[in-house]
Amino acid sequence: MTITEQRTKTYGYSDLPGLMGLMTGDEKHGPAATSTLDVLWVLYDRVLRVGPDSADDPGRDRFLLSKGHGPMAYYAVLAAKGFLPVDRLPGFGSYESPLGHHPDRTLVPGVEIGSGSLGHGLPIAVGTALGLRAQGRHDPAVWTLIGDAELDEGSNHEAIAFAGPAGLDRLHTVVVDNSSASYARPGGIAARFEAAGWSARTVDGRDHEALYAAFTAPHPGRPHVVVARVESKNA
Repeated sequence: MTITEQRTKTYGYSDLPGLMGLMTGDEKHGPAATSTLDVLWVLYDRVLRVGPDSADDPGRDRFLLSKGHGPMAYYAVLAAKGFLPVDRLPGFGSYESPLGHHPDRTLVPGVEIGSGSLGHGLPIAVGTALGLRAQGRHDPAVWTLIGDAELDEGSNHEAIAFAGPAGLDRLHTVVVDNSSASYARPGGIAARFEAAGWSARTVDGRDHEALYAAFTAPHPGRPHVVVARVESKNA
């Protein structure tokens, strides 16, 4: 199915499990990817101002996937939204496929960064938000998705500590919290961000209306984090 043919077909949220089911191979991290599915769908379906025809538009919103076990769900959502052909999904993770275990921005339409080691996404998002500000582009929003276990990485805490005082109000982070982190944080994840001057919301990561309300909550002058709680204990 080509992109042109695919655009004559409409995919919805109910189609995502079937699209994920097309992806075979080892190291799919299925349960962990599934924990990100609702967040990704609400963002791409209702929040992000970007689509297949605007993936290179300087005024687009940017989404940066940092959660290392989320690509399976990410590819399913990108395919559902027409960024890539559905018939590429079965090759996921194979040698010939552009759909690797870590998305490659040079191979997959709509992917903003090539990430690998945990802890990359949020620092890169901070730099992206700073770059857009320096260019005088105040409309594009920058979103990054991280896992709770990534908060074990010091690079994220440096980014958190910088972004609040810098007033990066076009910066948004979603933390998928499935209780997989090695080190607990007294007061919870949201409190860590709030201590650094962020706006924060904690919601049920499966509730689409709660996610949408949290994603679109006003936060003038401050970066914003949404902690999406899910039940899976896979990283």
